[in-house]
Formats: sequence, structure tokens, C-alpha cells
Amino acid sequence: MDKSHIPTHIAIIADGNRRWAKEKGLPTLEGHRRGAETVKALSKRAKVLGVKIITFWVFSTENWKRTVEETGYLMNLFDTFIDREREEAIKEKTRIIHMGRKDRIPDGLKKKIIQAEEETKHFTDYYFVVALDYGGRDEIIRGIKKLTDFGLRIDDLDKKSFNNYLDTKDLPQAEPDLIIRTSGEERLSGFMTWQSAYSEYYFSPLMFPDFGPDELEKAIDEYGERKRRFGK
Repeated sequence: MDKSHIPTHIAIIADGNRRWAKEKGLPTLEGHRRGAETVKALSKRAKVLGVKIITFWVFSTENWKRTVEETGYLMNLFDTFIDREREEAIKEKTRIIHMGRKDRIPDGLKKKIIQAEEETKHFTDYYFVVALDYGGRDEIIRGIKKLTDFGLRIDDLDKKSFNNYLDTKDLPQAEPDLIIRTSGEERLSGFMTWQSAYSEYYFSPLMFPDFGPDELEKAIDEYGERKRRFGK
């Protein structure tokens, strides 16, 4: 793989856990558990390849419409995952950043996320970003509310200053070079609406639990063949 073509920031819409489980005759919850394992495997391979930032969208603002049993299981799964990732992130000098709302997730999970962000905020080599209770439109609305709370004059607002009020404000590169969506769906569903203006897209027919590290390399290979002009 040509290292000069490695994206700095890859964002992944982790879609298809439930369908993967249904196709295999397994409980829905097992699909989510396997999806969590895939997140871990992809993060490790991305780091080895030289990707600096990897973002996973694991729960949208609309996912609260699912059953109480499923959302409860997911919150417990995220709780366990953040425990494990926090310890390894400190060991590997990886910064953890949460994108999305914190006011609707369980208090215990919220405290653990805040703790992980605080304990890893000084690391700059690698960034692991989890989009949890996240929606692109919601992020923009929250950003507008923040800037008005801080008294920023509309006449002083530009693209650079608005970035400071978004969930990605602490990333060295907020805009993903490559956005991957699994499960055959070919839309972004509001993911990183502001940041994705010039991102390259890669849509895989595979359900997320089947999208392993080798598939990630295929996506990066295809990305390396594209010509990015940014409007020039």
C-alpha cells in the first residue's frame, strides 16, 4: 500500500449489525456485540496503516426509536467498551473524543466518557472518535446555540470560526478524507453534515460485522486511486 495515499481521517458509518444477526439466525444483540469487536479490529489496523483519526458512528439521534431492550443493551455495551478502550487508549497514547449529545445517555456512561476524554486530552498521535447519540443536523443546531450563548456576532461568523462550536473542534482535521458506510446503503443519513463537504465516499455491501481489516484496506486502496480537487 502506498503510504502517501493513506487518509488522515477515516469515518465509518457502522451499519448492518441487526441484519447480520438476522441473516445468521442470531439474536439482534449478538450482532451489536460482534459489531463492537469489528470496531476494535478496524481501529487497530487503521493505526498500523498510518491513519491518524478514525471515527465510528455507532448510535444516531434517531436510534432512540428502537425498543427499550435494544437501546438498554447498547448503552450497556458502550459502557463496557469505554472501560476497555479508556485503559488501552492511555497505554497507547490515543485521544478519545465523543461526538454527539451527552444529556440523553445514562449518567454512568456519560461520566465514563467524560473521564476518558479528560484523561486522554493531551495525546496527539492518534484519535479515536465515537459518535454516540449523534446527528449532523443536531450538531449544527447545538453549534449555533453555543455561539449565540458566547455572544458571537453573526457578522463575525465564518467557516473557520463555526468549526470551533462543533463536536470535532478538538481534532487536528475535522473533515474526514474518506467516509465508509457498510450494509449496502448508499447515503450518509446526516452523518457529519458540515464536515463531509469534500469527503470521498465508499459504500460496501457487507454488513458491519463482516467488514474486517482487509476490507478497510480495500477501501483505502480505492481512495488512493481517486483525484481530489476540492473545487479547483
